[in-house]
Amino acid sequence: MENKLHTTQNRLPGDADHARLRRAQGATLRTLLFVVLSCFLSTALPAQPPASADTGPASATPAPRHLDRSGKTRKGKASYYGRAFYKKEMADGMPMNPQSNAAASKTLPLGTKARVTNLKNGNSEVVEIRDRGPYVKDRIVDLSPKTADKLGLKKDGVAPVEVKPVEVPQADGTVKPGAGAQESERGRSSGYAQDSHSLR
Repeated sequence: MENKLHTTQNRLPGDADHARLRRAQGATLRTLLFVVLSCFLSTALPAQPPASADTGPASATPAPRHLDRSGKTRKGKASYYGRAFYKKEMADGMPMNPQSNAAASKTLPLGTKARVTNLKNGNSEVVEIRDRGPYVKDRIVDLSPKTADKLGLKKDGVAPVEVKPVEVPQADGTVKPGAGAQESERGRSSGYAQDSHSLR
């Protein structure tokens, strides 16, 4: 009896140590598996954007960083809408009409009327800013094909221009006369004088 008890007492501590060792190994294995899985997920899955990030379609019109309501003259290059943009929705929500005087600017407020002059030949036309763009370096305005034809830039596709705002919508709802306002007024007065002279 004493031998059996002695044998049992000698065996129990070994079994307990073995059980503790197995539990420790299991915990270590689970920890290692968790670390490996975490590393895999962090590299395999793309980072999720914050809730406030813009997740709209890539084709959405980028919002301008700064609107220039000063009415000052600017110079740069003009291009015109290609066929791929005909009838596409512009920033003001209307479809692009190639026969209209619609134009695009990155910084002028929508609704701005401006006189665009081709600096190569002096031709000028009044346009209305209804869209955003062009997003090409040094270009400050995109014109409709009809306006581009009148300005004589369709052949080259791009031309140096001067843009003089005539009427610039302000944030408070008012409209500010721009650098081209006096020029447009002179043009209207001149046209009225010619019409009056022709009636005599």
